[in-house]
Amino acid sequence: MESFVSKVLDEVDIQILDLMQKEAQLSNAELARRVNLSPPATHARVKRLENEGFIERQVAILNQEKLGFDLLCFVFMSTNIHQAEQLEVLEKALSSMPEVLECHCLTGEYDYLLKVANKDRKELEGFIRKLNKLGIARIQTSLALREIKYSTVLPIGDN
Repeated sequence: MESFVSKVLDEVDIQILDLMQKEAQLSNAELARRVNLSPPATHARVKRLENEGFIERQVAILNQEKLGFDLLCFVFMSTNIHQAEQLEVLEKALSSMPEVLECHCLTGEYDYLLKVANKDRKELEGFIRKLNKLGIARIQTSLALREIKYSTVLPIGDN
């Protein structure tokens, strides 16, 4: 059975997306060469993929440790908030915190999972104080000892 993505994207689009997510610094000319299209046709496809929302943005991924962010933490949170407006305020506050790399609303025992980068324990303690001011009912923090795998690459080219 054909997936929705394969109905919207052809094989060349998928190749372009796969190459760009693995090697975002590729020039348009090199990208065109690798997908066997002309540079103008490739550029037009990339622009269409951006306009249609398949490419959200292109970023440089920085080395967290070299920049002094030695603590990578996963913070599980539960709240007693049930009104949509209050949840919106909480989520906006969490989204505005620069140390929060990711924030996910969960099912199960906890309501939210945060991925947080801090420079040291003191900075983590200050972050948890900020969370407590937001009316969080329960917090559990786990520190990552080491990273086994980190990827931003979706397996779209592995069909």
